[in-house]
Amino acid sequence: MLILGLDPSLSCTGWGVIRVEGSRISHIANGQIATHAKTAMPLRLAALQSGIAEVIAAHRPDRAAAEEVFANKNPQSTLKLAQARGAVLAACGASGLAVREHSARLVKKAVVGTGGAEKSQVQAMLKVLLPGASLTGADAADALAVAIADANLG
Repeated sequence: MLILGLDPSLSCTGWGVIRVEGSRISHIANGQIATHAKTAMPLRLAALQSGIAEVIAAHRPDRAAAEEVFANKNPQSTLKLAQARGAVLAACGASGLAVREHSARLVKKAVVGTGGAEKSQVQAMLKVLLPGASLTGADAADALAVAIADANLG
């Protein structure tokens, strides 16, 4: 089974694809889709949607997993995150891909063993779980963690 992990963000959406065979997990691919802050919002959202659609077409995952939305102190930031998530989830929906959602705390617990883990701990554990995988960046690493958590949760 192939799982596409997603870490949606307006500035840089991370994605990661893993293969799950029983209890064995292997890295397939990962990347990031960045948008420029000065680009018009509709174009940024379109870039995210088409970028994820290309990833889905290239890797043909069986399902996807995304981090649940969380509320920021700044309502504008929360709104932008929600719009980015909408574009990413729309790409999945248009491809007929089911998406399971997990909280950041649950992802950290599934990957590291504690829901309060730091990003550095998650990235260190990814090196153990996916030996030899070259991570494109922090957002791609977060997306791979989401995919691994989804695999561990069945």
